[in-house]
Amino acid sequence: QVQLVESGGGLVQAGGSLRLSCTASGRTFRNLAVGWFRQAPGKEREFVAAITWSGVDTYYADSVKGRFTISRDNAKNTVYLQMNSLKPEETAVYYCNADLRTSAVVAGRGDYWGQGTQVTVSS
Repeated sequence: QVQLVESGGGLVQAGGSLRLSCTASGRTFRNLAVGWFRQAPGKEREFVAAITWSGVDTYYADSVKGRFTISRDNAKNTVYLQMNSLKPEETAVYYCNADLRTSAVVAGRGDYWGQGTQVTVSS
């Protein structure tokens, strides 16, 4: 069993930055691909970024390419999402998702989900 806890959300002005963390406990984290998703009020959950277990390969939604960076520190059982140049429309609850299969994570079908962290971008 894996427990995921997101942190680092908060209120930021448009154009600002935040770094989210997804920290895991339980099963060996280093074997898991991890992704970030977000869900705004009244909208469906959408893919943001993902990283393979090794950290060698990363994937991004087109809307965040060049502004967001996903990375991981397996020694700390943590995956990070550095978010720069944030926009008001990116206000959402951000979730991390993990699974042995990268394809499952990218599709939002990983076995493990965190509870989410709120990101609010003011205009």
